[in-house]
Amino acid sequence: MPIESYVVVHNIAKRHNVGTLARSATAFGVTELILVGRRDFNSFGSHGSTSHVRFRHFHSLLEARQFLKEKDCDICGVEITEGALPVNQHPFKKSTAFLMGNEGTGLSARECEICDFFVYIPQYGCGTASLNVTVAASIVLHNFGVWAGFSERSRDGNKFVVAERPKKQVRYSAETEEAIVEERKCKRENAANGGFFEVEEGGKGDSSSTAAANLLDALFIDD
Repeated sequence: MPIESYVVVHNIAKRHNVGTLARSATAFGVTELILVGRRDFNSFGSHGSTSHVRFRHFHSLLEARQFLKEKDCDICGVEITEGALPVNQHPFKKSTAFLMGNEGTGLSARECEICDFFVYIPQYGCGTASLNVTVAASIVLHNFGVWAGFSERSRDGNKFVVAERPKKQVRYSAETEEAIVEERKCKRENAANGGFFEVEEGGKGDSSSTAAANLLDALFIDD
């Protein structure tokens, strides 16, 4: 079975970070970017890379964990916790899903519960306590790719060659009655907590927001 990597997005606060995470995911060979909770996000910063990475959606962390375990994946929390290992020591054993912490509060206790182990990124300067979540994800994913022996993409001049955009972009989502109820609950909670799941900068009812939401609905289809 080939080695694969996944990124789990659950509690990211800043809307544009999801698009940038998608860009890093495509650069470092991520198999799927897994959204937990709401499905919609701001693709700002993706530079078109959302066309080249598969998205999968779950309504709860436990559902996401079950899926990853069926894939024989370790779940790695990226967080400075007691017992966390330096990512540059490549403490990986098999396919791995990386769970990134919230920009301000890090991983929650509920998120830590589904993790099999933790890594942190060593820092050598004294000017900041932590890294931006998208920067941290890029470093971690690059280290995993080195360990896994992913093939380097070919280059053309001073750029890497970008593949043609897929004609059919497959996104996966489970839409049971219970899942729909859970999504509505998540929407209310994220609205109350100022979560990242607004699609556009326009206000409620703005035509650009509606169009983007309709587009995102089309990104996720049933298996």
